[in-house]
Amino acid sequence: MKKQDKKVLNTVLVGALAAMVYVVTLFRFPLLGSKVHFANAVCLLAGLLLGPNLGGVAAGLGSALYDLTMYNEGIVNLLITFVSKFAMAWVCGKLAGKPEEKQPVVRVVIACVCGALTYVALYMLKTGVYGAIAGNIWAPMVSKFPASIINAGAAIVAAPVFYHAVRPALHAAGILRKET
Repeated sequence: MKKQDKKVLNTVLVGALAAMVYVVTLFRFPLLGSKVHFANAVCLLAGLLLGPNLGGVAAGLGSALYDLTMYNEGIVNLLITFVSKFAMAWVCGKLAGKPEEKQPVVRVVIACVCGALTYVALYMLKTGVYGAIAGNIWAPMVSKFPASIINAGAAIVAAPVFYHAVRPALHAAGILRKET
């Protein structure tokens, strides 16, 4: 594949995965003061399929666009969302290895666990800082932690399944092959 074609393909893949993150985030349900959804699974999938940098951009962009269109809570929240979702996919993609190489299931699961826990830690940090500003650091963290762990658990289970279902087709189509 030519270098220019690879750039176009990467742009399309980032856009497609960002759109998937956005759409999956729309389907959520409330639980214990927070919301449960499968967007984190798609963020991890982005890191697995596109690698740390492009996967991080797709995850951060899709989540930030969701926040912008659905909440519009300001630029600071938008940046926090982008950075935390980027970090989740980046950690996952970095630990998983090269997207064009088939990775063992154990490596993929460990990468997903680390990526998901990175997001939970960053989300709890944000919640704690906002709680401290409001005068109560623990109540928001305690109320949001269970849903965050459920989201992380669902993502850790779903992302490797999605990855191992989609990766063979993408590889066969030449999408995940090295540049020649």
